[in-house]
Amino acid sequence: MKIIPAIDIINGECVRLTKGDYEAKKSYFKNPLEAAKRFEDYGFTRLHVVDLEGAKSGEIKNLKTLENICSNTSLIVDFGGGVKSTSALESALAAGASFVTCGSIAVKNPSLVLSWLEKYNDKLILGADCKNRMIATFGWLETSDIDVITFIQEWKNRGFSYCISTDISKDGMLKGPSFELYEDISKSIPDVNVIASGGISSLEDLLRLKNMKLSGAIVGKAYYEGYLTLEELREVEC
Repeated sequence: MKIIPAIDIINGECVRLTKGDYEAKKSYFKNPLEAAKRFEDYGFTRLHVVDLEGAKSGEIKNLKTLENICSNTSLIVDFGGGVKSTSALESALAAGASFVTCGSIAVKNPSLVLSWLEKYNDKLILGADCKNRMIATFGWLETSDIDVITFIQEWKNRGFSYCISTDISKDGMLKGPSFELYEDISKSIPDVNVIASGGISSLEDLLRLKNMKLSGAIVGKAYYEGYLTLEELREVEC
């Protein structure tokens, strides 16, 4: 299981939210590149970058920060937040992102995402963030009536092979991830590669996810708040 450190960005700073609440913001690095370099120095190869302002507004707001990270590290970056048009997708890839996460846009404009899959299939990850098992969009400010497992299954059939799923009620709470959600996804759709996100707070959490044979686990607040060290995260990955 790949450990994927996370950098969420607002106003060019590395921040974390609690349960997706933009009012509950805490800044950890004024320059996210410092955090990215620290992860790289410890041997991590992947990085999850989210433009929180972009997710909320519907257009990328922190492209320069993404470009700065990609051009000054060798990290494989997956990027999300504000990618709602082909030009935005191409801008993120041109800035150095190896993968782009498609969440809200897959709900609001599925025909556009289908056209992306034809051209950029190996560069796209499905974002399936949910609240009470229903898909949430636009920086988690809106909740749909689409069941998360149905959503993942439909898009798996259309071409996605990787999926990042966050249970919003767990995000930033440091009380453990939604194990039941990931078990249900894995059982219902065994051939999709699931990346867990949200709530991870301990080595026990990570080892349990690893035993579930998930493809990856995104870790953010647990590291920034000192619940997990980079050494511990590397031990789990290795």
